[in-house]
Amino acid sequence: MFCYQCEQTTRSANGDGCASARGNCGKDATTSDLQDLLIHALKGIAQYSRRARDLGHGNNAAGNFLLYGMFTTLTNVNFNAARFISLLGEASRLRDDARIAYEAAALARGVASETLSSGPAQWQPAADQAGLLAQAAEVGVDAGIDTVGADVVGLRALVLYGLKGVCAYAHHAHALGYESDEIHAGVERALDFLASEPTELDQLLEQALALGQLNLKVMELLDAANTGRFGAQQPTPVRVSPVQGKAILVSGHDLGDLFALLEQTRDTGINVYTHGEMLPAHAYPVLKAFPHLAGNYGGAWQDQQQDFADFPGPILMTSNCIIEPQPRYRQRIFTAGPVGWPGVRHLENHDFSQLIQAAKALPGFREDAEEKTILVGFGRDAVLGVADKVIDAVKAGAIRHFFLIGGCDGAAPGRNYYTDFAVQAPQDTVVLTLGCNKYRFNQHDFGDIGGIPRLLDMGQCNDAYSAIKVASALAEAFDCGVNDLPLSLVVSWFEQKAAAVLLTLLALGIRNIRLGPTLPAFLTPNLLGVLVDKFGIQPIGDAQADIDAALQRKAA
Repeated sequence: MFCYQCEQTTRSANGDGCASARGNCGKDATTSDLQDLLIHALKGIAQYSRRARDLGHGNNAAGNFLLYGMFTTLTNVNFNAARFISLLGEASRLRDDARIAYEAAALARGVASETLSSGPAQWQPAADQAGLLAQAAEVGVDAGIDTVGADVVGLRALVLYGLKGVCAYAHHAHALGYESDEIHAGVERALDFLASEPTELDQLLEQALALGQLNLKVMELLDAANTGRFGAQQPTPVRVSPVQGKAILVSGHDLGDLFALLEQTRDTGINVYTHGEMLPAHAYPVLKAFPHLAGNYGGAWQDQQQDFADFPGPILMTSNCIIEPQPRYRQRIFTAGPVGWPGVRHLENHDFSQLIQAAKALPGFREDAEEKTILVGFGRDAVLGVADKVIDAVKAGAIRHFFLIGGCDGAAPGRNYYTDFAVQAPQDTVVLTLGCNKYRFNQHDFGDIGGIPRLLDMGQCNDAYSAIKVASALAEAFDCGVNDLPLSLVVSWFEQKAAAVLLTLLALGIRNIRLGPTLPAFLTPNLLGVLVDKFGIQPIGDAQADIDAALQRKAA
C-alpha cells in the first residue's frame, strides 16, 4: 500500500506516506490497494458517462454510484475489503453499461463513437483477490512518479482528494433526495481528466480550482437539502450531559439517518444522543422537535473509542469517521451508508430495528447528570438575521475582528493550537467555528459583545457554505472584497472533505489562510511554493503570534 491522503499519514526523513501492512488510520494494505483499484474502475465509468452526457444522455444512477464509490475511499469510512471486492464487480458492470449507452447515443446522433482502447475504460476485474491486488499495484496514487515526478503526482493527488470530498458532500445531498445534473457532469469530467494521466502542472492546478468551484455548488445543494428537509438552523442550547433512560448514540454526519432513527424510536422510551459532527442536528427545527433527541454526548471523532466504551447503549456510525471498534463496545456498534468495518453489523435502508432492540436490552443511563449546555445553530440565516447589529458593532469599534476557526479535529500533536487561538483571541473579537474542530473550545465561556455571542457555531464542515455567504454579505455591506474584511481564516484539516473546502476557498480568491496542524504530505515544496505565491497560504505557528499578525495585517 501507499497512502498519504490524510493529515495523520506517516512522516519521516525517508519520505512521507503510509507504506506498510497497516496505515495510521487502521486501514490494512489489502483494503487500501482495493480502494485504489476501485478509483481506477470509477474513472472508467466516468470516461463513458461523460461522453454520453455530452451527447444528451446523462445517467445519474451511474453518477450516484460514482459518488458512493468515491465516498467509501475517504479516510475513516470503510475498512471492509470484502465490500470493495463487491464494489469492483459492480463498477465493471456499470462501466460496460456506460460504454453501451455511449455508443448508442453516438449512433443516434450520427457521430462516430470515440474508441477508448486502454486504461480504466478497458479494465477487467481479475478473477480473485490476489489478481485484483496485482492490478492495484499498477494504479496506486503514486503510479508513474519515477516518470512524471513528485510535483505532477502531488497535484494529481490534490485533484483526486479534493474530488473525494466533493463526492462525499454530493452523496450526503443525494441521501436527502437532492441531486444535480451539473454536479454529476462535473464529477464525471474530473474523473475523466484524471483517467487521461495529466502531466501539465498549470492544467492540474486549473482543474483543482475548478473542483473548488464545483464544491461550492455541491455545498449549496447540501445546504438546500439540509434546510429543505429540516428547516434553517436556529440558535439552540444543547444539553451535553446525559439524562436517565435507555439510549442510542449517533455519530458521523448523516442527518437523514438521524431523522429516520428518531421517527422509529418515537414513544419507545429510548433517548437519542448525537456525537461528533452530528451536534449541529440540534439546531434544525424538524429534528429538535423530537423530545427524545436528548443531547450531545462526548467529543470529536478521535475520542470515540473512549466515548463509545463509556456509553451505556448501542452506537450508530453514519457516513464516516469510524476508527477501530474496541472490545468493550464492538458488539453494540452498527454502521450505515458507506461506512464499514469487518465483523460489525451493517444496517441497510434505514431499518434500525436491530439497533433499537439492542437499546432496549442495554441499561442506558441510570440517573440524570448535572445539566450542562452549549449553544449551536448560527448558520447563515441566524447570523444574517442580525447582520445590522453585527455591522453596527463593527462600525462602532465594539467588534474589531472575526476569526473563523474551523475544520477537522484529530489526535495529532499540535492541535491544541486551535484551543489556544480561540481562548486567546481578544475580547473585542468574534470566533466563528464549524466542523468538529470546535470541540477544542466549544465548552469555554466566551461571553458576548453587546448581546452577540463571541462564539458562533455555524455547523458541520459543509456549513463552510454558510460562512462564505456570511462573509460575502459583510463584504457587500462594507463595500469591499472578502479579503479586505476584518476576517482571518484559521483552518484545521484532516481528510478529503477539508481538501474540497480548501479548494473552494482558493477558487473564490480568499487569501492568507492559516492551515495546520501540518501541511498535506502530498504537496511537495515546489507545490507549496505555488500555493504560497498565488494564495498566501501559511502554516500555523504560535497562536498568540498568529493572532497578533492577523490583527496587525488588518489594521495596516
